[in-house]
Amino acid sequence: MLEALWSAGAAQTPGEVHEALATDRRLAYTTVMTILARLWAKGELDRRRRGRAFEYVPVADREERVAQRMREVLEAAEDRSRVLSRFVAELPPAQRASLRRALSPEADGR
Repeated sequence: MLEALWSAGAAQTPGEVHEALATDRRLAYTTVMTILARLWAKGELDRRRRGRAFEYVPVADREERVAQRMREVLEAAEDRSRVLSRFVAELPPAQRASLRRALSPEADGR
């Protein structure tokens, strides 16, 4: 559901989300409505009225959500330093260099 909303780039009604997902899988319209309502209740989506329906938009963009999930997984680790070391060691060189740049003092304005 979130992928469909991120890809749309704008608020979508359940009908629009259902239509976007129709090629990927066969979900009932009521299932799409239920999932969107549950994501809204969990704080993952904002919603507002559009005519007789609600339209939904993600609270966070794709990158923010992935970063949040990464934090959640890291918080569950017993030895966070070890997990981070393993993660970085398995990154391709270009991504490791990108991470290095992101962690440099210039990146955060120090």
